[in-house]
Amino acid sequence: MIIGLLTSPSYGQQVKLAQTGFNFLSVSSDATAGGMGDAVNSFSGYSGALTHNPAAMAEMPGLLNLNVSVNDWIADIKYLSFSAIVSPLSGEYGVIGLSIQSVDYGDVLTTMVRPDNSGYIDTGVMDPAALAVGIGYAKAISDRFSVGGQVRFAYQSLGSSVVPGGNSYVTKQNVASAVTFDFGTVFKTGIKSLAFGMSIRNFSQDVTYEEESFQLPLLFTFGISANLLDFTEFRGSNQSFILSCDVAHPTSHPEQLKIGAEYEFMKVIALRGGYITGDSEDGMTYGVGISSAALGLGSTDFRIDYSYTPFGVFNNVQRFSVSFSM
Repeated sequence: MIIGLLTSPSYGQQVKLAQTGFNFLSVSSDATAGGMGDAVNSFSGYSGALTHNPAAMAEMPGLLNLNVSVNDWIADIKYLSFSAIVSPLSGEYGVIGLSIQSVDYGDVLTTMVRPDNSGYIDTGVMDPAALAVGIGYAKAISDRFSVGGQVRFAYQSLGSSVVPGGNSYVTKQNVASAVTFDFGTVFKTGIKSLAFGMSIRNFSQDVTYEEESFQLPLLFTFGISANLLDFTEFRGSNQSFILSCDVAHPTSHPEQLKIGAEYEFMKVIALRGGYITGDSEDGMTYGVGISSAALGLGSTDFRIDYSYTPFGVFNNVQRFSVSFSM
């Protein structure tokens, strides 16, 4: 019912563009999610959970999980993210997570208005940047239901600008910050591996640079996933085929339906694919992952993941992730 409502023609007629700021908060760098079209909202024990649904880290296996991801985004913008998830006492008192996301926008040429308003003067180069640091907590209330949340401090600097101020010019620093909140739940139905996930991300007060305030990219997501092999005679074999579907309701652009799939063999290699609707640039996504599980390192696991996303008229987006757990 939710999927049908959000993808109906009445929603498609509502155009929502450029209504938020701090949009770097809505970009994921994790290659596992990127390969599956970001349809990972109902996954449990997922190393990139803090950037999608914090409740999903409640069942993180092992004591420690580290994840480093690099995202070669459009327009030569680069994202770097890091997360660390600690599960003391096997998660009896919950799981704690730390996330860091930084953005390098590259160099941007700047100008100012000539004193006689006859044109513009080059004023050099600025280096805009953004940073978000968060701490999260999640706990499995029962063997079927988990909850989690994250608090993040987000900061963005758009460099300095020279503007008229009376009879002279004034240099202003374009810096803004905000505190954001993420919430999420994961519910396992008990029907094989069928699970539901719900999350709210980037809940915050409005932010102001000068006079006009703007919202952060608030995002509501509902997801469902299952290992389809659990419903066949291959259940319990050393392979899995996960199908996932997320419905996302952002404030900055039309609603999106995200579909992802992952086939994993012997817990060593994973092939991924996804599809995203909602705008003219999104579409198919592809990914692959390799794990050290076959090396017999006990509870220690080392993974490398890669995703490739065609992005319409922009450059193709490539994501790389390295994770370590023990």
